Amino acid sequence: MPSAAGVFLCSRSFCAPPSPANRREEEMADDQTPTVLTGAEALVESLERVGVEVVFGIPGGAILPAYDPLGQSELVRHILVRHEQGAAHAAEGYAMVTGRVGVCMATSGPGATNLVTGIADAFLDSVPMVAITGQVASAAIGTDAFQEADIRGITFPVTKHSFLITRTEDIPAAIKAAFHIAGTGRPGPVLVDIAKDALANTAPFEWPAQVELPGYRPVVHPHVKQVREAAKLIKEAKRPVFYVGGGVVKAEGYEALAELAHLTKIPVVTTLMARGAFPDSDDLHMGMPGMHGSVSAVGALQRADLLITLGARFDDRVTGKLDTFAPDAKVIHADIDPAEIGKNRLADVPIVGDVKEVMELLASELRGVDLPDFTAWRSYLGNLKERYSLEIAPTKDGILSPEFVIERLGQSAPDAYFVSGVGQHQMWAAHLLPMEKGGHWLNSGGAGTMGYCVPAAMGAKVGRPDAVVWGIDGDGCFQMTNQELVTCALNNIPIKIAVINNQSLGMVRQWQTLFYGERYSNTNLESLRVPDFPKLAEAMGAVGLRAETPEEVDEVIKQANEINDRPVVVEFVVHKDAMVWPMVAAGTSNDDIKIARDMAPDWEDEIL
Repeated sequence: MPSAAGVFLCSRSFCAPPSPANRREEEMADDQTPTVLTGAEALVESLERVGVEVVFGIPGGAILPAYDPLGQSELVRHILVRHEQGAAHAAEGYAMVTGRVGVCMATSGPGATNLVTGIADAFLDSVPMVAITGQVASAAIGTDAFQEADIRGITFPVTKHSFLITRTEDIPAAIKAAFHIAGTGRPGPVLVDIAKDALANTAPFEWPAQVELPGYRPVVHPHVKQVREAAKLIKEAKRPVFYVGGGVVKAEGYEALAELAHLTKIPVVTTLMARGAFPDSDDLHMGMPGMHGSVSAVGALQRADLLITLGARFDDRVTGKLDTFAPDAKVIHADIDPAEIGKNRLADVPIVGDVKEVMELLASELRGVDLPDFTAWRSYLGNLKERYSLEIAPTKDGILSPEFVIERLGQSAPDAYFVSGVGQHQMWAAHLLPMEKGGHWLNSGGAGTMGYCVPAAMGAKVGRPDAVVWGIDGDGCFQMTNQELVTCALNNIPIKIAVINNQSLGMVRQWQTLFYGERYSNTNLESLRVPDFPKLAEAMGAVGLRAETPEEVDEVIKQANEINDRPVVVEFVVHKDAMVWPMVAAGTSNDDIKIARDMAPDWEDEIL
């Protein structure tokens, strides 16, 4: 408990006697004076107090003072990554599977700038993360000193908030505030940049009893009047659809969504970031909408007369040409971030608040109410779902099919956490993996970051060490961040990575095929097995396997699933010209969706 001055006793072994088991619970008597700590000690003490278990990072000059007490901490594990981008993505993966704030750390200048991609990725996908960076000494800030970069200015557009700390005594309050901001409201990344002299100097350690942020008051509880207005629109609708986004995953609103959907018997679509929030096996589920969405999901949105939008943001990859999106639909839009409501599509009923609570209140308003019969609507969409389901062949032209590989991977480990890179393999994975559990699907949605898979899988495995974690990567993505396999090998983090090797930058090649006259400029990665992925994996301390035929696929997957003492990389050599269908070309209407080249679905609107 705080003293009269609001000061807490430091709990670290180098400044106080409490044992590791009860450090956070130790109280200080009111007559005790505050312990004087260096800024570095105060930083580590603060991380312990907010409950940090793991930090992903790399030391360097400006952050070096922090690494001395960090190395002595018995509560915070530091994992030395091979690249700072890997640290940021690992922090994301950890946060995604645990619901806790992920933490990454880097030095000034290039160390900090190497975090930027991961910070931007976390910002667009609403991942709670705190990035701690060292900065040059406060007197040198602004002089273009060695390894100086204005990382706060650089990341200003892609952080929820940021701090520049130049005084030692400000460190504890900044850390407590950073974690509060990152993990509340709409989650997101927060940067804490600390000058080297602030880390080296000393000051009394004062832990604030409360976080004082006068301008920060996230609205959690939705307005009941707005929920009632939403219920009224649902009772008047004929073709409603639940448009479910990643906010439902952040809120862990899976049970509330299932109850609401089954209560109303309204069809559901789940975006790329919401896959698994509602089970694919449920008859009400129409799949994933968007540029590479299913015909049934795209059709549901385009022909709906009411969108019940839950934690989604009308992203361009879902809407296609915005002024043609869901042209006949009224919109209920529930989101914890008021800035998202009305940003891209005007909401007839805006609801600001935690989306789980919104769904619970909406269910209570609709329970026992006579709702319209949506049978014809469900039948129409179910017919689309059945007619345009993906057909999977083991091979194409005698070469292994990537869709077959991903389907078999999902069938081999239905309870695994799946982490995807970005590209064609990401879209196939989003459609073909067993999406039955919320929070088991990780990918880079908003930023579309190549190189996300391996380090994010590493972070996920650290957060869920007893779970199976499969990464599904492309040969292009894998070559960007595969060095983190070394981190995994040295730190007993046995992830499994499937490299879907089509010897090209597949999604870009697909666009070149369709829109650039098959002129394949700089997308060919074929080079006589350079690198040899299994050998590369072995060199980094992992097991390397390869499959080139359907008969080999199940065998290598079985081998990989049986290896749990080190990382595994399985290369699947697949057809170069496999394409992702369906597809809505960029900038066109969702009504122009194609199920194959120059082939559109038959909507059969007359049955509605």
